[in-house]
Amino acid sequence: MAREQSWLLDELKRRGISRREFLGFCAKMAAILALPSSAAGAIAKAVATGDKPILVWLEFQDCCGNTESFLRATRPTVAEIILDTFSVNYHETLMAAAGHQAEAALNQTVAGHPGQYIAVIEGSIPTGKNGAYCTIGGKSALQIAREVCGAAAATVAVGTCAAFGGIPAARPNPTGAVAVGDAVPDVKNLINLSACPMNAENITALLVYYLTVKQWPPLDQYRRPLFAYGKFIHDNCERRAHFDAGQYVEMWGDPAHRQGHCLYKMGCKGPATSQNCPVVRWNEATNWPIGCGHPCVGCAEPNFWDTMTPFYRRLPNVPGFGVGSNLDRIGIGAAAVVAAASLAHGIGEIVRHRVGTKPSDSDRPSGDKK
Repeated sequence: MAREQSWLLDELKRRGISRREFLGFCAKMAAILALPSSAAGAIAKAVATGDKPILVWLEFQDCCGNTESFLRATRPTVAEIILDTFSVNYHETLMAAAGHQAEAALNQTVAGHPGQYIAVIEGSIPTGKNGAYCTIGGKSALQIAREVCGAAAATVAVGTCAAFGGIPAARPNPTGAVAVGDAVPDVKNLINLSACPMNAENITALLVYYLTVKQWPPLDQYRRPLFAYGKFIHDNCERRAHFDAGQYVEMWGDPAHRQGHCLYKMGCKGPATSQNCPVVRWNEATNWPIGCGHPCVGCAEPNFWDTMTPFYRRLPNVPGFGVGSNLDRIGIGAAAVVAAASLAHGIGEIVRHRVGTKPSDSDRPSGDKK
């Protein structure tokens, strides 16, 4: 075993993380990345022996939700695996330094390692009043973003605010908030990890992919990784069978809601939202919004605050499904088919009993034949 691998495993053991847990983490990353299970070994080797990339994490017009989500990844924790693999030179929430020392660390990284670090941006970037709505160390967020992202090897916009402007950019947008890609249009290797907040599993998988393959994954039209945003939530939803059967929740707390039927009529935006929430879930894969009985609000999509509201009213038309305008008729039709089948069966049984016939052996279930 290489000395680097031995060091990593010794360090994991010191922190109470077994080699089996570490390999389990690598297997989980392979699953999220839609790679074969055999890729877990390559991932383990890459994380253990790869060079230590430099990470710069900037927070602008945000609620810190993405940082909180990132730090809550467990078994093994992101801090124990990824943050020890990446050199985090700047992160306002995590770093011990403050004031001039913190800003000096950022400036030294940008000036001393151009094209060698990864910039992670959290929050939208206000452009109103020449960027005066968000300033750090005497510089506007717009100025900092252009300096840091302009010299980065890649920029990862975490959360919908950074990826698409998010809630701050919703109409009427008083601060002139924009996405990272709009604030720095010539940014190199921009990757958007939208959602409010982004899922820690996805940024972990993104960084692991980079360490393993030495390049960034394929992206969709919004520059989101296909491994996380390649399918609609509707495609993998645990309630999809109820949608197909025309079984919908009509009112909060009704029998259909308690039985886990489809939430589309209650405003679920799963058919119009791309993300892997049903697969990776949240809080150590404990659950996710739809699993808890709450409809998806479409937070991973551009302009969701304007286009997906009201949250508790269904979209009139969903691209690719064509069920929005006649959903009620489809549901009633499905119920009518079931009712008609039940009625026909009941009439048949009544006629059979009246004429005195008995079921033949061919009519009996196999276990009842004598």
